[in-house]
Parts: sequence; structure tokens; C-alpha cells
Amino acid sequence: MKIGVFCSANQQIDADFFPLTAQLGRWLATERHVVVFGGVNQGLMECVARAAQEAGGYTIGVVPAIVEQSGRVSQYNSEVVRCADLHQRKQLMLDMSDVFIALPGGVGTLDEVFTVAASYTIGYHHKRVVLYNMKGFWDAAVSMLDDLQRRGVIRGQWRDYIGVANNLEELKRCLMYDG
Repeated sequence: MKIGVFCSANQQIDADFFPLTAQLGRWLATERHVVVFGGVNQGLMECVARAAQEAGGYTIGVVPAIVEQSGRVSQYNSEVVRCADLHQRKQLMLDMSDVFIALPGGVGTLDEVFTVAASYTIGYHHKRVVLYNMKGFWDAAVSMLDDLQRRGVIRGQWRDYIGVANNLEELKRCLMYDG
């Protein structure tokens, strides 16, 4: 599978996220999954790509022009797909990937997660996104989604298109979910 990975490009985050992300990258490579990611040489983006490549995997970095111009392109891109901006990057990643994993991240990661989820609910695709809930990172988002579900403002059952995994074993099961 081609697995899109959404995550932070920041270094100043919980240090425990890095070994968990590296473990994921190695597993993706050993299972021969292709990692589709934002192509940046910082934070969890760089970590997952490095781990995947060092384990013999293949990575596709989808790199906006501004990232390339600022010299922040990862050296762990097996292939670089250039694009104009973040909107185009999201669309390219959505088109290229079979399923998505969201690691800890900020506003950009939230945007990516909810873009995938919203387009699923409308019927543009049937691709899931799995929140890798490292150290409870996604607990607040899960609570919010549960609250929105209770209030009746979510189309369908959100857990049909957004999975939640608290460890790598749960993540593996979520990735194999066929809805």
C-alpha cells in the first residue's frame, strides 16, 4: 500500500514521539508499504522517512515550492513530487495514498486529517485516516469527535472513517480495516 503520513515538522515536541515514529517507519518499510509524506527534513516527517529508507523502504515526499525554496527538503525522499502549495500537496497526497496515518502534529496535521475525513463523508473516496494516539496525543480530538457525534453534526459514524490506535499493533489492525 501507499500510506500517507501526516505529522509534525517541528523538533521541539515530546522526545518520546521520535522512537515511536522511527519504529513505524521501519515497520512500513519491512511490510513494503510506500511512505507518502510532506517531504520536509524536520521533526517527525524526517524521522519517519529516515527510518523507512534505512530499513530499505521507499518514500515519496510531496514538496511545496516554499519548502524547496527554503532548503527544507528531506534527503530521505526516494522520489520528490513538487507542488505549488499546501492545498495542492494535500490533494496529491490524497490521490496517491491508499490510507493515512496521523502522527502527532499541529494545525497542518489537523487540516489534513479533517480534509480526508470530510471528503470521505461526501463520497469522494473511501480512504481512512488513523490517528496514531502516541501517549494520548489525540485524546482531546477523540473527545471532540465523540461530542460532535452526540450532538448529531457528524455525517455517519466518525469511527467508520477515522481510526484510533494507541500502539503499533492497534495501528496495524486499523490499516487492514476494510470498512
